[in-house]
Amino acid sequence: MCERQQKSVVYFDGVCGLCNCFVNFLLKFDKKNRLLFSPIQGETFQQKNKLLHLPFSDSVVFEHKGKWYYKSEAALRIVYHLGGFWKVCIVLMIVPAFIRNFVYDIIARNRYAWFGKRDTCRMPTLEEQKKFLP
Repeated sequence: MCERQQKSVVYFDGVCGLCNCFVNFLLKFDKKNRLLFSPIQGETFQQKNKLLHLPFSDSVVFEHKGKWYYKSEAALRIVYHLGGFWKVCIVLMIVPAFIRNFVYDIIARNRYAWFGKRDTCRMPTLEEQKKFLP
């Protein structure tokens, strides 16, 4: 199996300012090179969504070892996946999902107003391109 296929994938809103800040954060702290990235507007996510009919295509989505995570659980698992100190964030899973997702949904509904919206998806630098799927 190809090394790229073994990595976990973060699907994000490529035009969202907050989502792009999150991706920048992950790129900076993914020291063990465990993550790949793909915008939900991209062909990789669109092809998978045609087959799987994923329920939260407007949320951050995390694909890890054949499982799919959405909303607050995806965000927490992604940061946990960075390893090291970042594993501490998993304690937030003790907060019931309906509360975490309530807060997540408020932020998601207002993300463009609060953090801006780009006209096009984020373009990775030459150095970052190996970590991005179409």
